[in-house]
Amino acid sequence: MAKKDASGGREPRNVPSKDIGPVMEGWEYEAGTINVRKITGLDGQPKLQMRLDLGLLQMEMNGRPDGVRPHGHESLLDYFEDQLKEHSTHSGSNDGFHLTPAQCQSLREESLMYYHRYLSLFVLGEFAGVARDTARNIRVLDLCGQFADDEQDRLVLEQYRPYIIMMNTRALASIQFENDHYRRALTIIRRGLADLKEFFARFGQEEVYARSNEVRILKRFARDIKRKLPIDPLQEMQKQLTKAIKDERYEEAARLRDEITRQTGASEPLA
Repeated sequence: MAKKDASGGREPRNVPSKDIGPVMEGWEYEAGTINVRKITGLDGQPKLQMRLDLGLLQMEMNGRPDGVRPHGHESLLDYFEDQLKEHSTHSGSNDGFHLTPAQCQSLREESLMYYHRYLSLFVLGEFAGVARDTARNIRVLDLCGQFADDEQDRLVLEQYRPYIIMMNTRALASIQFENDHYRRALTIIRRGLADLKEFFARFGQEEVYARSNEVRILKRFARDIKRKLPIDPLQEMQKQLTKAIKDERYEEAARLRDEITRQTGASEPLA
């Protein structure tokens, strides 16, 4: 019979404690919020930490969030994409390439790591990382959707595509917004909305587009961006002209018509 440890199962003295309590001290969990922070790891590299109710998640800023390199690749997705390229090179097409249920499950589990990271990065305003990780997870959906053996594996992740499209669009538009490139940001949002409309149409759910939460979020962001755009003087005068006519202020309307005609060189007023 093995002897009982004199310490009663406790860590021996002079051995660093594995208790994570001190790490979380002063960082209380707040229900209903995403609690994240950036720290410097023992390797001198930045890490992300997400506070959970019973502990925390620690993630690498780059590569796979857990730091693992499956089959010597940055991620399982990269590994399977390389396998697809090799298959296509040898056979001349993608025909015959497939993903088993176990492989699809592994890809889903890996994608969850990237979800935690891009959510954390979004809270911290690290939009380039959000764009990178959301685009990466969309590639997982595309790969499984095309090559999974099982129909369930081809479809199960599609329910998350609208959310990932929305987050990717917000991240890309936010990068432009922060650099005062408001029209570029609006172009990105329009493209994201078009992708969402195409998604719902593909599944015969065109009516869902209008009430989609992802669509509402992007349209609200677009409205915020439009408030930053410089006012077009001609458009402003056109609004004033329309209102003057409605209010029967004809002298002011005539003045506005003349000014609009002068600035545009048009022979006919705009209203």
